Amino acid sequence: MKWKGRAGSKNVEDRRGRGVGGPVLAGGGIGGLLIVLLITFLGGDPGAILGGEGGGDSSSEPYVASEREEELADFVSVVLADTEEVWAEVFAEEGMEYVEPTLVLFSESVQSACGMAGAATGPFYCPADSKLYIDLSFHDELERQFNAPGDFAMAYVVAHEVGHHVQNLLGVLGDVQQARNQLSETEYNQLQVRLELQADYLSGVWAHHAQGMGYLEEGDLEEALTAASAVGDDTIQKRTRGYAVPESFTHGTSEQRKEWFYKGFQAGDLNSGNTFDAPEL
Repeated sequence: MKWKGRAGSKNVEDRRGRGVGGPVLAGGGIGGLLIVLLITFLGGDPGAILGGEGGGDSSSEPYVASEREEELADFVSVVLADTEEVWAEVFAEEGMEYVEPTLVLFSESVQSACGMAGAATGPFYCPADSKLYIDLSFHDELERQFNAPGDFAMAYVVAHEVGHHVQNLLGVLGDVQQARNQLSETEYNQLQVRLELQADYLSGVWAHHAQGMGYLEEGDLEEALTAASAVGDDTIQKRTRGYAVPESFTHGTSEQRKEWFYKGFQAGDLNSGNTFDAPEL
């Protein structure tokens, strides 16, 4: 992705190196990540499993980031700025105003309005404070553990979380939350799948516009599709337990995630992304 030399977003909050008191979701590395991945990875419902209020941020040793991490921080800031430009335009075309979210960079653990989380939770969006939370070490997890290398794989992650913010602004997240107590676990899981696939579609919409602005390079689309495939419920469950349990899926299969991202990439608008009314996913 062509990003160097372009301005980043002003909506980035850097909390790296600031510890959080109280219990957090932990486990460390990919093992801990996979435990909670089916619920929180690239969205989901973090409020349902994140810890309670706990203690506040505590002072610690000054955080020293590597040169590579600082480059990643600059990269995700530029991607966020691109999403702001794209979604402001798309919303304006629909007669709406886009309210920009904040991206929080953290290390090890973080306090959000949805509770506390450890780095093993993976990237997530909290609708209660309209913030995206990312530990940049997740980039290495994508490359080493999920075999999804490349900067555009990480761009897909950011765009997916922004997709949940778009859903929040449109009232979709609220509708899904309201339906929780009216559905069985299996039915709610199916609703969650449609929610996540729509966020994949919305990330594809952003990629469509990023391509139109001349920011995509050869291989970027393939990197995003590889990342989408790598985090399908079926792929993850087969890796962790040896078999898949479809009724427990909360994010969609690898093929579904790729398909809906690509649909958004082709369409470039909100009109074709209603996964909730789609007869087949």
